[in-house]
Amino acid sequence: MGYARFAVWYLRVVAFVNFLSAVWVSLGQDVRRHNQQDLFTPYLLTAGFASGVFTAFLAITMRRRKRAAWILNLALSGAFLALLAFAMAFPEIRRHPQNWVSLGLTAAFTGALVLGRREFYAKGDRTNPRLAVCVGAGGLLVTSLLAALLVTATGDGPAGFTERWRYAALRLVSITDFHSPALTTPTWVDVTINVLSTALLLVVLYAAFRSRRAVDPLTDDDERRLRELLDRHGERDSLGYFALRREKSVMWSPSGKAAVAYRVLGGVSLASGDPLGDPEAWPGAIGPWLAEARAHGWIPAVMGAGEEAGTVYARHGLDALELGDEAVVDVAGFTLEGRAMRTVRQAHNRVRRAGYTVRVRRHEDIPADEMAQLLRRADEWRDGAGERGFSMALGRLGDGADGRCLMLECADASGEPRALLSFVPWGPNGLSLDLMRRDRDCDNGLIEFMVIDLLHRAREIGITQVSLNFAVFRSVFERGGRLGAGPVLRLWRALLSFFSRWWQIESLYRANAKYRPVWEPRFLLFEKSADLPRIGLASARAEGFLGGPAPAARLPAPHRTHLETTG
Repeated sequence: MGYARFAVWYLRVVAFVNFLSAVWVSLGQDVRRHNQQDLFTPYLLTAGFASGVFTAFLAITMRRRKRAAWILNLALSGAFLALLAFAMAFPEIRRHPQNWVSLGLTAAFTGALVLGRREFYAKGDRTNPRLAVCVGAGGLLVTSLLAALLVTATGDGPAGFTERWRYAALRLVSITDFHSPALTTPTWVDVTINVLSTALLLVVLYAAFRSRRAVDPLTDDDERRLRELLDRHGERDSLGYFALRREKSVMWSPSGKAAVAYRVLGGVSLASGDPLGDPEAWPGAIGPWLAEARAHGWIPAVMGAGEEAGTVYARHGLDALELGDEAVVDVAGFTLEGRAMRTVRQAHNRVRRAGYTVRVRRHEDIPADEMAQLLRRADEWRDGAGERGFSMALGRLGDGADGRCLMLECADASGEPRALLSFVPWGPNGLSLDLMRRDRDCDNGLIEFMVIDLLHRAREIGITQVSLNFAVFRSVFERGGRLGAGPVLRLWRALLSFFSRWWQIESLYRANAKYRPVWEPRFLLFEKSADLPRIGLASARAEGFLGGPAPAARLPAPHRTHLETTG
């Protein structure tokens, strides 16, 4: 076991004992009895929930190799070790075997910090110290006022408001149990103040140890170089063009022949799709990206990587989890003929007979005034106020640099626009769905009508393959419904079907399956299973399913894909 791992596990064990002693009354009394008068417990071992939270937080930050956490622990444990060593000079202290054990454990922890100092390399944000001071001062003022109001409303005694505020503030910052002779408060009030104190401590620690929140977004030169890579290798990955989202950052290989596009959210460095460029140069970009993530204490993760890229990432120490499948339609093999396509064929004919028509144009061929109208329509038809999309969305519409994108506009019999689809280039002969919007008052089946129209015209515009939506856990729905499926698989399918009532999981799979596509697996890459909850939250924020600070946009009105089913 390395020195850093020993220090982390020491803190974990101490945190566990602290939490256990908080709920196990007799154990808590024993710990307190062995931490008074002539007795000492090891570093940070005290009975209480607050001390358990503090120690657990330090264990988490130390596991992420935060340099600031190492400095704090070394300062605290070093000071405690010096105090304990000085106390051992007195016979009444030295005669207790427990104190020798405490001295040995504290010395081992401090020694592990010193010997393992090079293992704690993750840098925090430069503004963390100033932010922590501001948060601590402001938080103490607010929480002390809240506590003072609570004490005023519930406390008994002759003390005035100033004395009650002093009592509340001292209880917030005091390590020992503090009482005032002129004031009596209910036990639940003191517990509430202690909870406020713990919450304030956690917020201050988070401000002090937080990772750098973001890196520089794409520059104009980065975008130009990425487009050059897409011109040469864009046909390798249908998600490649989405690397041009302008809130992403990019890590280049030394040769400049490959790049990893990513975004930092919630301490997670989240890449999407495959690396761009020559596969032989991918390791040259993946290595520096991982090194940067570790240097800043970020959790590296890749969402939606293909099988070839997933294999390369796995060689760099990442584990893989199959996330779902991307629906890719081969234009040459697509047909509406046959019994299996009867329902789709009937829906297509019904919409066509209703007088709907589809217009297909490259963005560069759309006049500025018409593009402005399409932008307004896209905003009006968006389902909800929030924008969604990250791994399969460009994040803008109508930008002059995206002239090779393809727009499908659908109008009803009177010529009124009713729906639009936008596709980004996938190499010279492919398209990847970016944006999908329709008027909610129009006939059902309109999106299917537009997609089928595109597939019928694809050869005329030199398109051989079209990437549609991504179906999460598609194989679960397919295999779970087969004869002989096991109980675990059936339970997993039933659980996903239940959640499909709120999120379009099963319905999105079935909406894509009607085109009889080729299913291309996509993977989630990660370092440690314990990081999956944070990666999930960061992915949800990136895709727009959870709120979070929005990056500054370089366009006045970004438009992202909103995945929706039709019918």
